[in-house]
Amino acid sequence: MPELRMPDPVERDDLGAFVARSVRLDSQTAIRLRNRRDTGRIDVWAATPFDALCTRSVEGEADPADLTVSGNELLAALTVAGGPKMDPGPPRDLLWRSELPPPEGWRRVDDLPAKLVGEVADRGIGVAKENVGPKGTPPASLLDQEVFTVSGAGLDVKVPLRCLFVLSGMGFLVSDPAESEIVRVSATDSWLRLDSRFGAVVRRRHALLPLLM
Repeated sequence: MPELRMPDPVERDDLGAFVARSVRLDSQTAIRLRNRRDTGRIDVWAATPFDALCTRSVEGEADPADLTVSGNELLAALTVAGGPKMDPGPPRDLLWRSELPPPEGWRRVDDLPAKLVGEVADRGIGVAKENVGPKGTPPASLLDQEVFTVSGAGLDVKVPLRCLFVLSGMGFLVSDPAESEIVRVSATDSWLRLDSRFGAVVRRRHALLPLLM
């Protein structure tokens, strides 16, 4: 039986908030828990409807060390059962269909003022509400708009609006940030990552090419 060990109640609350917001974005979301080797921390991952991943690190340990569970079942375990040891639900590894980025090879490209990121996200959300598509979601043309372009560490990185939607929807942006509050932009040749104080959004920079038959 899988087991999630999190002795610190504050860390359990942080994980609960992350999972609750993930479920709010996608009621059928799967949550992936991966132990960081020899650190006593877990990297928690969730896919989102915006074709981007969100992640956060919490203190604890999962058994097995790489485990995918239902977001709803994990949320129930955290809010109903709780405690330093809990059953996160049965393994749902087949529900995880997203590639994870590499743990190494990231280069810090630039820092964006968190206040500016929040303002751009709010404007984008406002426009999206006025242009909801037939499936109740904003059109891809809006989500793919490049709202920031940053350069550094030998890379030119474009940040699409969809990544800001995830930052906002997951509660990763500070509501009233200080002037010094930043969102860090990092990248590899293939991946983009936006780190805020409360979590990160990760997305492939380039679409994968389809396999030839």
